Amino acid sequence: EERISLADPEWSDVHVVTGALKLFFRELPEPLVPYRLFDPFIKAIKLPDPQEQVERVAELVQSLPPANYATLRYLLAHLCRVMERVDVNRMTRQNISIVFGPTLLRPERELGSLAAGMAHQNQAVELLLAHFDRIF
Repeated sequence: EERISLADPEWSDVHVVTGALKLFFRELPEPLVPYRLFDPFIKAIKLPDPQEQVERVAELVQSLPPANYATLRYLLAHLCRVMERVDVNRMTRQNISIVFGPTLLRPERELGSLAAGMAHQNQAVELLLAHFDRIF
């Protein structure tokens, strides 16, 4: 088992740490939001009423397996803290969603339109971040 120290200079670049985190989630056998919930999440964000979107996504999040729920909650809480420093890091909710959307929420099989699919994934993560307190 290889041990690493986050005090090593190679880990001082936030992009390296973020890249490693994204790689970890991307390499999971199933995404943090399980495949079976991909379509329901996308349907929820397509609802015309924003209030209904939040309520439906909250229901879907509550249906996650306990480990997935806890991990998603912890990660999104951290990303909310990152957004609080937008003046320094330029990581808006939209930017974070672009970075993490396709990693946390992806279909089991690639969709016909990759761009459209990614836009929906990003919107789902953006909704999770925007309404974190109401969803979790």
